[in-house]
Amino acid sequence: MKLLPVKLLAITAVLCTLSCGTVDYAKKYPNMVANADPVSAGTIEVQFTRFFSSKVTREEVEVVFYPRLNAVALEFRYELIRHRQFWDAESRKLFTQALELYKEDYDAHNLIDRYRKTRAVYGKVKGKVEWEAFKYTKTRVAYPIIELGYRFRENRPFFTTLMRSTREEADNGDNSPRGESSQISMFFTRAQADELANLFEQDYLMGLLGITNSPQSGGEEEKIDVDPYREME
Repeated sequence: MKLLPVKLLAITAVLCTLSCGTVDYAKKYPNMVANADPVSAGTIEVQFTRFFSSKVTREEVEVVFYPRLNAVALEFRYELIRHRQFWDAESRKLFTQALELYKEDYDAHNLIDRYRKTRAVYGKVKGKVEWEAFKYTKTRVAYPIIELGYRFRENRPFFTTLMRSTREEADNGDNSPRGESSQISMFFTRAQADELANLFEQDYLMGLLGITNSPQSGGEEEKIDVDPYREME
């Protein structure tokens, strides 16, 4: 009789393993391009504003590719809070298009120092942001609008993204008051924006997984080096 609980535990473990193995990842992640864990795409430098200051400060931002989401996260700390700002395939494309329009205006000397007219002059995208105050605290999620434009700071016209503040998503089982995401501006020099645009390229991202000429970029899949038995979420 003493062995019965052990047998039950063993059966339960087997059933759990089989259940995990039958998860429909394609259904769970409709935008998935590979069933692989997040991978670093690089690090860039970006300027941020700070409270009670008109100057911008340069900070490092980690760029991480999430294959199951087909999204790139810009990971950084802002006012001591860790943020992950996600860019899906469509928003990355619009970022690159906006940057090209900015460079055309820059070269043609068409840039004006009027913030309200320029902060979204190149369009808007729907984003996603996650944040937590401390490493082991609850992760909060919101879906803010990100405006694409430019802004003069220190007599320089920076290409900018402005992530608007928005109310966080409700979490089942959590009755605490819902907060709001921070409003965050990122200021890019032309070189910095070009670097991020390169990291946003789908071919480059798929290459990090050993996949070339992916269907998402219009080509045929030639090579897949992703281990199908790697740990899944």
